[in-house]
Amino acid sequence: MLETAVLSKLDEVEKRFRELEEQMASPAALADPRELQRLGREHRRLGPIVEKYREYRKVLTDLEEVRHLLDAGDEELRALARAELESLSAREESLDRELRILLLPRDPNDERNVIMEIRQGTGGEEAALFAADLLRMYTRYAERRRWRVEILDANPTELGGYKEVVFQISGDGAYSRLKFEAGVHRVQRVPETEAQGRIHTSTCTVAVLPEAEEVDVEIDPKDLRIDTLRSGGAGGQHVNKTESAVRITHLPTGIVVLVQDERSQHQNRDKAMRILRARLYDHYSEQARSQEEAARRAQVGTGERAERIRTYNFPENRVSDHRIKLTLYKLDQFLDGDMDEVIDALIMNDQAARLRDAAV
Repeated sequence: MLETAVLSKLDEVEKRFRELEEQMASPAALADPRELQRLGREHRRLGPIVEKYREYRKVLTDLEEVRHLLDAGDEELRALARAELESLSAREESLDRELRILLLPRDPNDERNVIMEIRQGTGGEEAALFAADLLRMYTRYAERRRWRVEILDANPTELGGYKEVVFQISGDGAYSRLKFEAGVHRVQRVPETEAQGRIHTSTCTVAVLPEAEEVDVEIDPKDLRIDTLRSGGAGGQHVNKTESAVRITHLPTGIVVLVQDERSQHQNRDKAMRILRARLYDHYSEQARSQEEAARRAQVGTGERAERIRTYNFPENRVSDHRIKLTLYKLDQFLDGDMDEVIDALIMNDQAARLRDAAV
């Protein structure tokens, strides 16, 4: 059963939920769309907690009634009560855990869009081709969740891979589900160019940054050095004749963003600022890290084969997440965007760890 401190916290949440309902119905809120939207967001966030808490209280009431029936003289009635008691006790235990999870402090970035960066690691061209596979996987996953994907910058190779690709995924809770993708991803397969049929191991690094709004990061224009230069595509293809590529250097941190994906200098500058804002937000959010390069190493590692969060083994059609020791033999489906089983397991693992550390 939930402790008194937890029940008190739940009572406060329910009280705030009722206050929000009253405020949302007030003439002042109805006349101010932005305020109504703000109240609505908080109301929706608290709704699942209040719903579970009300169900929990009803289960406790039902349990009390069933326990009284166990004292009845009728044996048939007591047998029914014992069966009901078992069912209700299991439900109480389940709701207990669900409520504790719902009360855990929320990651303030969970509802944000994400900017993801995939970079070729060890393995040469095979690693670059794997980067393209990962981009396709995340794109398919986004499509399944009806999220929007936008390529911000890409450095393609002649064979269709990527040395680096930066893209944004926009949608409800995108960061909450994709933040565990940061790290080194390892692939084991026979490259198409391998005549001997030998399995090669390659890696890519993935970084996941919450999208930052202008209000999140204040950037002084005097802190920026903006250079324009001529863009170039893979193998000299699609080379722009004008200086449309944009390189922005944030002088205080040394962070450099180069975008040459669009033919318009204005579009490249806009994308570069979005990437810069996300990287600065990530940089300033980690006070223990003194510079962005240290932050990137901590998040994605060096790209060496020994460092990995997940292995994609093509000969065995296997995907293994090493953090939670979960292995699935449906790599083809996983690469097609069917990632929820692993992502859900990662979220549950994170919740379990935070529950162990929580005071509630």
